[in-house]
Amino acid sequence: MMLEAFLLLAAALLAVGLYGALSQQSVVMVMMGLELMLNAVMVAAAAVWFHTSPHSADGQLLVLAAMLAMAVEMAMGFAVTIAIFRARDVDVTDSAGDLRG
Repeated sequence: MMLEAFLLLAAALLAVGLYGALSQQSVVMVMMGLELMLNAVMVAAAAVWFHTSPHSADGQLLVLAAMLAMAVEMAMGFAVTIAIFRARDVDVTDSAGDLRG
C-alpha cells in the first residue's frame, strides 16, 4: 500500500477530529474529537515508520505503546467527566468553566 493513502487517511481523521473538537459543546464529544486527532497522528507515524523501515517493528511498537497510553488517558478523562456530571449535573464545556480553582 502506498504511503500517500495512509497520510490521506490521517489528514481526513485529523480534519474530522478538529471539526468535532471545535464545534461541539458536550465534553464527551470534545474528547472524542481529541481522540480522533490523536489517532490521526498515530496512523501517520505508523505509516511513515513502516515506509522508512518495513522490516523493523520498532516504530510500530512505539505506536502501540502510545495508543495504550492514549486509551488509559481517555478512560481517566471519561471518569472525571462522569464524576463532574454526577456532582454538578454539568455536561457542556461552558458550564464546566467554573470548576477552576
